[in-house]
Amino acid sequence: MSVTYARAHRLRLRLRHAIPAPASPRATAPVHVDPARRIAAAGGVELELTRLEFDLLARLVAHPLQVFSRDQLLEAVWQQPAVGDGRTVDVLMTRVRRKLGPRFRALLATVRGVGYKYDPGRVEAWR
Repeated sequence: MSVTYARAHRLRLRLRHAIPAPASPRATAPVHVDPARRIAAAGGVELELTRLEFDLLARLVAHPLQVFSRDQLLEAVWQQPAVGDGRTVDVLMTRVRRKLGPRFRALLATVRGVGYKYDPGRVEAWR
């Protein structure tokens, strides 16, 4: 084995172990959100989301089962005090549910009179 080949081989081995393989979104949860790369996937299929849709979904998925009021979501997603109508959140939630598709839209649960929550237990046998 030549010195150059051996050095290149050692370097490839080091690199292979230094960079972790990305976890499959499908292996971890029905809906996976990667805030660092701003990627969201449902059932392993990447979603095409606007900035606001992504921020809304990321907020809910980051806190499973926690109920957020419309005002809390307005402040978190729009990053300003909640002023005006909570219907803005309702419209955005409808768009996100549509993009999740029929299999995963039930994960975004409406809590009547309060707001919304992400409930990963609402989809059975999603794998």
